Amino acid sequence: MTNNEIDAAAVTAALASLKDPESGRSLTKLDQVKDVQIENGELSIELSLTTWSAPLWRDVREAVEEKLRAAFPELASIVVRQSTYDRPAPKLGEIGLTSKSVIAIGSGKGGVGKSTIAATLAFGLKRAGCKVGLMDADVYGPSIPHLLGLNGRPTIENERIQPILKDGMPVMSMGLLVPKEEAVIWRGPMLHGAVTQFLRDTNWGDLDYLIIDMPPGTGDIALSLSQLLPLTGAVVVCTPQDVALLDAVKAIAMFRKVRIPVLGVIENMSGFVCPSCGQRHDIFGSGGARQRAEELGVPFLGDVPIQLKIREYGDEGRADANFADPAVGACLEGICYRLVKNLAESAAASPPQPQLPVLG
Repeated sequence: MTNNEIDAAAVTAALASLKDPESGRSLTKLDQVKDVQIENGELSIELSLTTWSAPLWRDVREAVEEKLRAAFPELASIVVRQSTYDRPAPKLGEIGLTSKSVIAIGSGKGGVGKSTIAATLAFGLKRAGCKVGLMDADVYGPSIPHLLGLNGRPTIENERIQPILKDGMPVMSMGLLVPKEEAVIWRGPMLHGAVTQFLRDTNWGDLDYLIIDMPPGTGDIALSLSQLLPLTGAVVVCTPQDVALLDAVKAIAMFRKVRIPVLGVIENMSGFVCPSCGQRHDIFGSGGARQRAEELGVPFLGDVPIQLKIREYGDEGRADANFADPAVGACLEGICYRLVKNLAESAAASPPQPQLPVLG
C-alpha cells in the first residue's frame, strides 16, 4: 500500500482486532481511535482510553504502534497521541454506588499486613491515573486512618457523608468516627448497617475502583457485601508460612461460598534482604502463596518483601511513601498492573453487555 492509499478507513481496519481493556470490545467500534492524519509519510492518530485502564495505557499504545508499523511499513513515522475516554461509572445495585470495579482485600487471619496492602494498592492505582476510593470495612480494628495519617471527622452535607480526602482520594473508615481508644462492640446487624451506610450514604463520586479493606477472618462483612452490591472480586493477602496459608485457603473458600470471585493472592513479608550484606533470608518461608494459588486455580499477583521502611512509613502515616522505595515500589506497581491486566483479559474473553437506556 502506498502513502496515498493510506486513509482513516485503512487505519481503522488495521486496528480492528485491538480491544479496549475496560470494555473488552474493539477500540475502533467504540470510537476510541480518532483524528487520523496522514501527511508526507507521517501518520498521527489520537488514542482515547479510560482512566480505569490507566496501568495498561503503555501496553495499549505499544500494541497500537506495533499494529500500525506491521500494516504500513512504508510510513516514515507513527505518532500515537493519547486522550481520556469518558465512560461514566454505572450505579451498582440498589446501593447507588457509582464505581466500575469494587475490590475487597481480605485475609484469613490478622497480622499479615492486609491493611497496608489495601492502602498501597489504592495508592498504586491512583498513581497510575485511576479514580480510586478506599473504604475501611475493618470496623473492629480500623487502621487505614493511621496508615494514611488522617485526622478529622467526616461531615454531612445534603444528607451525604463527605469522606476525608488523602491527596484527592476519598477515604471512609470507622476509625474516623470513633475515638482511637474506644472499642466498637457490635453484633452482626449493626456491622451490616455500618457497611451499608459507608457504601450508600458516602459521597464517593464517580470511581474506577473502590478498594475495601476487609476485617481479617471469615465473618459477617463478606456476606453483607455479597448481598449489597455486585463485587468485582476479592484479593487475599497472606504470608508464606504454612499456618498463614491454611487461613488464606479458608478465606478463598469463604469468598467462593458467597459467590465473590477471587481475583488473586498476594504474598506479603516474602523474604528479607539484608541491607548490610545483600543476602536474602526467607524468614517465613518462600513461595507458599504462589504454590497454593496454583493449586486452587487462583491468580498469583505477586509478592512484597519485608522492609523496615514499610513499617516506618505505616507508623508515620505515610503508607503512600512505599512507592519511593525502588524495590518495594516496583513490587506494588507490578501487583496493580497484573490485577488490572487480569480484569482486562476477563473482559476481553467475555465482554460485559452494554447498558441500555430505560425508555419511559
